[in-house]
Amino acid sequence: MLANIYKPKDCSSFTVVKQIKKITKQKVGHAGTLDPFADGVLLIGIGTSTKLLTKAIQFDKSYQATVKLGQKTDSMDLTGTITDTAAIPSISQEVLKKQTKEFIGEQLQRTPMFSARKIDGVRLYKLARKSIEIKTNPKMVTIFDLDCSISHDIIEMNVTCSSGTYIRVLAEDLADKLGTVGHLTHLTRTSIGEYSLKDSMTIDKFEELWKSLNR
Repeated sequence: MLANIYKPKDCSSFTVVKQIKKITKQKVGHAGTLDPFADGVLLIGIGTSTKLLTKAIQFDKSYQATVKLGQKTDSMDLTGTITDTAAIPSISQEVLKKQTKEFIGEQLQRTPMFSARKIDGVRLYKLARKSIEIKTNPKMVTIFDLDCSISHDIIEMNVTCSSGTYIRVLAEDLADKLGTVGHLTHLTRTSIGEYSLKDSMTIDKFEELWKSLNR
């Protein structure tokens, strides 16, 4: 089975996998890592259903995100160290809408060093924590929909995109387009394919369901 699990904030995707594995006593995998500071849908494969993850990991994804303008961090999110600051120009909703339109469609996107992508078997974030930076080839991604609103130094984003899209990179690039810098302060994955946040289960709820089905 594929289980739609709600991953809470301040918890790694690997921790959720370990907890599900402990409950089911079976092989467990997931369809796309969520950063520890983020929350939302984590699609879990259990037992023979882990074979379905190869396809599921390619599903389009949707997110709600918050971007703070005026400050740039090394990780592109709130967990990092501020590396730059910049003034924030006057940005109307009309200007924001015009700039966001430029991100719709296919585009090459760079891979952030603070990511779970592996290069020669090593996770990039492990290199980043040692202040080691390597050049990575950009990947083709697609932004299907990007709806944004702004209030002072905060942008709220709703994004639907292809698998492999880094929202933190999108946030930094959008800030750059607007003539300033910025970083991600909040991220919720609201869907993976047809699996939505409103239908996701907490780990406790999943445990109850699993025990009821396997008595």
